[in-house]
Amino acid sequence: MKIVTVPCLEDNYAYIIIDESSKEAAVVDPVEPEKILPVVKENGADLKLVLTTHHHWDHAGGNEKIKELVPGIKVYGGSVDNVKGCTNSLEHGDKVSLGADVNILSLHTPCHTKGHISYYVTSKEIDPAVFTGDTLFIAGCGKFFEGTAEQMYQSLCVTLASLPKPTRVYCGHEYTVKNLQFASTVEPENEKIKQKLLWAQQQRQANLPTIPSTIEEELETNPFIRVDLPEVLGKLGYHSPVEALREIRRLKDNWRG
Repeated sequence: MKIVTVPCLEDNYAYIIIDESSKEAAVVDPVEPEKILPVVKENGADLKLVLTTHHHWDHAGGNEKIKELVPGIKVYGGSVDNVKGCTNSLEHGDKVSLGADVNILSLHTPCHTKGHISYYVTSKEIDPAVFTGDTLFIAGCGKFFEGTAEQMYQSLCVTLASLPKPTRVYCGHEYTVKNLQFASTVEPENEKIKQKLLWAQQQRQANLPTIPSTIEEELETNPFIRVDLPEVLGKLGYHSPVEALREIRRLKDNWRG
């Protein structure tokens, strides 16, 4: 399995997943198909599937166009998310195959949108990957547009946090530097946050992406996914992780770093 990152719009990422034995490919959130298709061609791949994380235009806005350009392509999306161009709707736990070796598991991760789907992708002899759209960002999470803190807690701290620690995290936007700057205000003594912020700033200065992260790194540096820990709860003055998560989101929404 090969994963190719394609920057789109101002700070979005689309991802091409290629099964290297069959050369079949899927693309996550191809908002700018004209950028995606040349990269598919360069890799000698045959694009079969679109995996849409959620209905917002900067993720699903290229679906109709890619259907015109690639006749017969299947477009997947969450069953309650009203995804543009969707041909195949997904529920939590649904499975999709790509080629001979790549397996894709649909994880319902609602809150940012009601039907948001994260895609957990596994293949032989390589660490798994998860495509988290706007639910889990590196060192952050999406705004609670259509859901509650309870839902985000379930999505982040139960569903995604329980994936194997080496799982690579590919999120929908390049927000990492700002997220880590905010994280350092929540946990000023967290050395892992300080180290990752320096690294992320160097990456961006070199015009390089900060993805992927890993679930393990998120458990060390992402305050939204760390709300079960006494040191985070104590800092915020809460006993309930859900209340702490709600408060961190409120603080981040009002933060001007």
